[in-house]
Amino acid sequence: MTAMELDDLIGSRDYRLFLNARNELYREHGMKENPPSRIEAIKLMAQHPNLIRRPILIRGSRMVIGWDEEQAKGLL
Repeated sequence: MTAMELDDLIGSRDYRLFLNARNELYREHGMKENPPSRIEAIKLMAQHPNLIRRPILIRGSRMVIGWDEEQAKGLL
């Protein structure tokens, strides 16, 4: 995804929810303790797609980020 597409997807949500804490880059840069700015995070996610937390499930205006079986069932 491009940075613009990611920015549109994230919208007004907290961009940090989209960062994959299991990703090596996330851990190497200590993003938990020192998260990047929204602009920098989006740029990094566009350059390193594995930094995006997955899956991202969307139905209408509702979204589930990361695997949560109960929330995913709620989208069905």
